[in-house]
Amino acid sequence: MRSPLPFGDELRSELGPPRRARRLESSPRSRVWRAELSGTPVVVKQLVDAPEAAERYAREVAALKLASRVDPPVVPALLGTDPDTRVLVLEYVDGQPPREDWVVDHATALARLHAATGADDTGALPAWSGPTDGDIDSFLGLAGALGVPLPAGVRAELDALMDRLSGAEGHALLHGDPCPGNDLHTDGGVRFIDFEQAARGDGIVELAYLRIGFPTCWCATAPPPSLLHAAESAYRATWRDATGTDAPSDLTDACAAWLLRGDALVQRAERGTVDHLAAIPERDWTWGTATARQRLVHRLGTVNRMTADGGDLNGLGQLAAGVRAAMLTRWPALQPLPRQRP
Repeated sequence: MRSPLPFGDELRSELGPPRRARRLESSPRSRVWRAELSGTPVVVKQLVDAPEAAERYAREVAALKLASRVDPPVVPALLGTDPDTRVLVLEYVDGQPPREDWVVDHATALARLHAATGADDTGALPAWSGPTDGDIDSFLGLAGALGVPLPAGVRAELDALMDRLSGAEGHALLHGDPCPGNDLHTDGGVRFIDFEQAARGDGIVELAYLRIGFPTCWCATAPPPSLLHAAESAYRATWRDATGTDAPSDLTDACAAWLLRGDALVQRAERGTVDHLAAIPERDWTWGTATARQRLVHRLGTVNRMTADGGDLNGLGQLAAGVRAAMLTRWPALQPLPRQRP
């Protein structure tokens, strides 16, 4: 954990000399220190030299600047940057243990974050990207490998889903990885950190995290129904207060999109490497609080319940039920996702 604090001459001239630097734990994609500037604690974050590091740095800086419009704040203040070394200096936020109903605070802050941007900010961040044709092929291939027949018309349903997702005109500031652990709970509300995957798009794709089990997160979690309903209601009320408009009422497309994405079964470094859905019949693997099969069974059940009344994805709902039943028959010991965050 020993490494020199990357605090160059320009940062020293702008912010003063850092003191009492101490390395903190972080992801493999970054190095993080706690330090002091004139006795005030700060966080120094450096994105390590790796593929897409420059893009991730640019996303994080842009997102933090855009989110700084929100008051009370939903992100730490960005105090300084050094693009040459990919360093950010941030306000230190002293997070507290989340409350039992933490997901309501999380959803409220998420709505306020999403509302920070609008149509005038087009181009400030890349657009959110949904599932691909390859994801559809992989999901249908998994059904075949498990011996589950495809309902008539399901491929056409999924093609239409892709058209709806690609045609969405959302301008929300998306965090990109709004996970338990990337939310710091304070007396003044939640502050989000780690915006390396920030994007713009429809906020509904991140509100869907709560139902679908936090798909890009090591800490897969399924809040109990009462808290889930309260959190979604808090998000919608907060969005309405912030924007004067109603958030889309239907989460089905967004949850279906996360179901199709096999890359949402593995951590960031392993995405885009292999067909992870194709591996499910042969092996299971643990990532954080749950295994890949646990995560997938939860997502299948969620989409099946959300399509039970018919609609545009009725065939997908039937297929989800069939794949889930086949998985639970093969692996009856699979447990539900944890209800509490770690």
